[in-house]
Amino acid sequence: MQINSSNPYQNYYSFNTDSSVVQSDSKYTNIEYKDDIDEKKEDKEDKENINGKELDKEQVQQVRDLERIDSNVRAHENAHIAAGAGVVTGGASYTYTRGPDGKMYATAGEVPIALKKGRTPEETIANARQVVAAAMAPADPSPQDYKVAASAAQMESQARVEMAQEKQKEQEEKEAKRQEDNDKKDERIKELDKNKKFSDENYKRFYDSYTKNQNTDSYAPKLDLVG
Repeated sequence: MQINSSNPYQNYYSFNTDSSVVQSDSKYTNIEYKDDIDEKKEDKEDKENINGKELDKEQVQQVRDLERIDSNVRAHENAHIAAGAGVVTGGASYTYTRGPDGKMYATAGEVPIALKKGRTPEETIANARQVVAAAMAPADPSPQDYKVAASAAQMESQARVEMAQEKQKEQEEKEAKRQEDNDKKDERIKELDKNKKFSDENYKRFYDSYTKNQNTDSYAPKLDLVG
């Protein structure tokens, strides 16, 4: 092929009519088409089907995070329930968040725990300790869990004060009863001593009288003469 440098347009068209260049152009077109297919393939490979929905990488990560949170929340509340025998008054309730896959995931939860006093200080202390055990059962207690445990600990402390006061009162009542019994015993002893003294005096008078009669002349009956 001859190129005429004086006519640039001619050179252009002549260049484009060359069979080798046409082949080269065709090859370049195939490369562009192949790259487009590869990009679409990569886009498809970047997506993942979860729960019937095709999600991109970011959405897939969101679903994975929600699955992890859901699992942790449920384990957290189940730990409360397992350790709260006698103080947990109901099942767990959850707050849900819808994920990119359309599924609802638990992102928060709570369990009702009764913080109540018992009929006695000892029963109140047992209830408080059970509440603390239930509140602190999860591996990752929440701020609310710590707050509930602190309230239960305060209730136990008050119950211990009441128990100490009751024991002191019982001790004082026992001491008063013991003193009362001792006083009654002393009165009885005094009464017995008084009676014994009275008996001794009576016996002495009787003895003196008897001895006196024994020392007098023998008894001789009087005879009246009738003339």
